[in-house]
Amino acid sequence: MKGAVYLVGAGPGAADLLTLRAARLLGEADVVLYDALVGGQILSLASQARLIPVGKRAGRSSMDQRLICRLLVRLAMRHRTVVRLKGGDPHLFGRAAEELAACRAAGVPVATVPGVTAAFAAASSLCSSLTKRGLARSVTFVTPTVGRGQSIDQHWAKAAAAAETVVVYMGAQQAALVQAALMAHGAPECWPVALVESASLPEERFAAGVLMSLTTIAADLGQGPVLLIMGEAARSATEALALAREAA
Repeated sequence: MKGAVYLVGAGPGAADLLTLRAARLLGEADVVLYDALVGGQILSLASQARLIPVGKRAGRSSMDQRLICRLLVRLAMRHRTVVRLKGGDPHLFGRAAEELAACRAAGVPVATVPGVTAAFAAASSLCSSLTKRGLARSVTFVTPTVGRGQSIDQHWAKAAAAAETVVVYMGAQQAALVQAALMAHGAPECWPVALVESASLPEERFAAGVLMSLTTIAADLGQGPVLLIMGEAARSATEALALAREAA
């Protein structure tokens, strides 16, 4: 018996932001391998499936990516529908390429289901567009985080510093590095910065300021996943958040 593997985007966290296709596949799944940030409401949709946690969180032990790939192939040999449930969208910092390649090399049918990426959920929560006519016609997604065993470089910072709007994934815990790298590549100290923690969830939190104070701002947030949005298009959101903080 050979089944199929589906790399499914779980979105930013809120269950009602799942696509209809994602919800259907969860209901049909025999096995679900899920990321650490996928919540119980979403997992409850896979009521008949065996649930296997394989997620990664910064600073914590996690399953090696090569093992996850081998596990996907092995499970597909035993089950009809195997879902690899990923936070956000599988194709944006989701290691989809490695898992797709592993399945194809083993002759396992594989497909992907897109999800709402955290950048769009955060922009929605801020009521702030990532683009703005006459000001920001492009958006750059970057992350300073590298895989286990990979060397750290600053190519991401060069691209981000030149961007009109930049969204930094997995950067809050490396706020000092992000701040220093961007400024070293020419990003202005006064660049507006908005931070959204746990976008789309009830525990969502916000912080705002400028690049020069990024390290201090990031320290005010908790342990949830944090997205950084920088650039002039985010200025209205940062100003609104600053006023709200003063009023509180």
